[in-house]
Amino acid sequence: MDRFLARLTCTWLTASLVAALLLASGSTQAQEFITVASTTSTEQSGLFKTLLQEFKKATGIEARVVAVGTGQALDMGRRGDADVVFVHDKVAEERFLSEGFGVKRFEVMYNDFIIVGPKGDPANARSKDVVSSLKNIANAKAPFASRADKSGTHAAELRYWKAAGIDQPKAEWYRETGSGMGPTLNTAAGMNAYALTDRGTWLSFKNRGDLVILVEGNTKLFNQYGVMLVNPARHPHVKKEAGQKFVGWLISPAGQAAIAAYKIEGEQLFFPNYKAS
Repeated sequence: MDRFLARLTCTWLTASLVAALLLASGSTQAQEFITVASTTSTEQSGLFKTLLQEFKKATGIEARVVAVGTGQALDMGRRGDADVVFVHDKVAEERFLSEGFGVKRFEVMYNDFIIVGPKGDPANARSKDVVSSLKNIANAKAPFASRADKSGTHAAELRYWKAAGIDQPKAEWYRETGSGMGPTLNTAAGMNAYALTDRGTWLSFKNRGDLVILVEGNTKLFNQYGVMLVNPARHPHVKKEAGQKFVGWLISPAGQAAIAAYKIEGEQLFFPNYKAS
């Protein structure tokens, strides 16, 4: 009997110790979190690491990011696999809203797209005009690395090709990676190829090889980001209150200041531009 009581006491103490350690480390299941489907550019640029820390400090809520292309992020929202979507393809975002999958779209910040390519620029692509640059690349049949992943960047790239008179390149020189911005830039660096990228990912990208910025500063290259709560009327399990807190914090003075403060080597990557309607 004494041995049984001793074993029971030991088991109780062990369980109590484990519970205490979990509480001390914050690893309890009760901790509130939301799932944010967002773009690889916000993740790979390092912005989210800063933003999510500030958001958690302000609210106690953990935001867990799934970084994919914009098309995939919106599909996650359609399936109810995310509470919030934070993406950059206004046309696709407005379609998402019209289909009833989002509650309301808020513009949060912007940066811009650029075209990078070999320092020697064999296609003579250096220009202020993205359309003429792409025409020169196509005419020269110079290697071009495309994400080809239905992301916001890929959607923008296809719009630029169409404006250049090419619906979608289908040629040996046009290499579709089917991957995020970082891996696509790695491919471009390895092939000494041209590529369209967002500036944020480029500034945080280290494996540049012989690549340099060749096209920038054109108003057509403007890149707007928007955020939406996934519609809980479609998916009742969506964490409406916590998700709305994340949206509200992003467009608040604190959230907008955190976006503006994020820099790499002194250069600002994203520019907050929320305006109350």
